[in-house]
Order: sequence, then structure tokens, then C-alpha cells
Amino acid sequence: MSSSPHTPGVRPKPLVGHVGALGLHVMSWNIRRRGTLPSLRPADRWAVRAPGIRALLRAEGPTLLGLQEALADQAFFAQHSLGENYRIIGRGRGARGRGEGTPILYDAERLQLQGWDQRALSKTPRRPGSRSWGSLHPRIMVSATFRDRVTGSHFLAINTHLDHLSARARLMGAHTIGRALAATSFPAVLTGDLNTGAGTKPIQELCSGSTLADTWQAAEHRRSQEWDTFANYQPPRARGRRIDWIFASSPFRVHSAAVNAQRYAEGWPSDHLPVHAVISLP
Repeated sequence: MSSSPHTPGVRPKPLVGHVGALGLHVMSWNIRRRGTLPSLRPADRWAVRAPGIRALLRAEGPTLLGLQEALADQAFFAQHSLGENYRIIGRGRGARGRGEGTPILYDAERLQLQGWDQRALSKTPRRPGSRSWGSLHPRIMVSATFRDRVTGSHFLAINTHLDHLSARARLMGAHTIGRALAATSFPAVLTGDLNTGAGTKPIQELCSGSTLADTWQAAEHRRSQEWDTFANYQPPRARGRRIDWIFASSPFRVHSAAVNAQRYAEGWPSDHLPVHAVISLP
């Protein structure tokens, strides 16, 4: 199903939105870092995109949101757009915690944070800003343990953004994340722009030897077509080219999944489309 531009000032109809008492609405979105060069194409300018980002987040209201390519001001903008009950964790990927990051935003009325961590996807994960395996930029993962205030269940959430150029860096990043998932006794959710598609080695690495499943494939119901998630400000196409992912481990029931192709009168909110999953624990 396609989406049409909304009228400015009118709140768009959510694709997923509120999911009821027991469900968790998980969302992953590369919101595209804010550029400052005067040569930016109009569609890429933050002033053009920000109203759509705010409108979409307010309409959807996910319980848990993993952002990628978010500068600090963009992450706080997303937090403010979601509402006063949302909290944010994560720093920038640079040596001093600056630059773009992969923060996790969550509804603190529903989820109680038990603890969180950020590490580099490198041979020296505790050294901020470190790079390995041919990665052009530092790559990171943010992990957090939550207690669901409604069900009392605990789960681990990880959000990441794998390298866009180095296939080895993507594979080793997936291996590092896989070790973190194997080390926890909690059910787990993984969100991220993995810069790779179905059937590739990083996806196989994440799913082999663990209980992780692609929520799109595991979903009992799909609320959209399988749009390519990197649309690059163009009308999306459905060719099965998802590079943005939500995984959940086997204790989770995956009720539905979606790729959000909502466009706004101002333009596309990002060059990536957000992805959604509605999950629950027994």
C-alpha cells in the first residue's frame, strides 16, 4: 500500500501507532544526519525534512526507537517530537562522544531503564572513536536493558549502524553484536541500518547460532509492502531491498511489521524509510 502526502497542519494517520497494553511498538529509522553545505540538494535540507520527521514520530509514538545518523540536536529534536515521557540514551561515535550516533529513545512510562552501554565496533571496543576492519568512520552499538512496567518482563535492546563501504567491517560488526546477544540471558531486540540485505553474510552471522529472527519474515501480519528502505528521496519501490532491520529473539511474538512510505507535503523526512514491528513477550 502506498502513502500520500498529508495536508500541512493535519496530523497524519499512523501506519502502526498505539498497539495496546501488552504490545511493544519497535521502530528503527536512519533520519539522515543534518548537512550544512550550501550545495545540499533541497530534498536533503534539514529545514525541509524536520517537519515530516516530527509529524511521523508524533503519529507513530513507538515504545522503543532506534535512530541512526542522528547528531545530538537531531536526537533531542526526535525526543521532543515524541513527547515529555520519552528518554534518550547514547552518545556520538567520535572519540569525545560527538558526531552522529545511534541513540535509543524509549517511552519511560512503559519501559524502565535498568542500565545501558555504548561501545565501538572495533578491535578496541572500549576506546571511543576507534575503527577497524577497513571502516571509514567509527561504528558503534548502543545496548540497554529494560523492564516492561506492564508485564514485568526484562529484555535487551541493541541499536547500531554498520559500515557503508567495508564488507569486512559489516561482517565483523555483526560478529561483535552477535557475541553481545549470546552473552545475555534476556530476550533481545536489534534495530539498525545494517547497510546490507537479506541473505548476506552479516545477516547470516546475526541469525546463525542465536534465536534472532527478522521481524518482517516472522510477522503474523504485514501492514505495508516490502518497500526498499533506502529510497533516497524518491518514490519507494518494492524490490525486496531492505537494509534497515528489526530483529527479535524467539521468546518474542511478532504480531506485525511494516515499512513506512509516508511522504509529507514538505518532502520526504529522510533518505531512508522507517521500519516497524509490533512484538510482545508471553
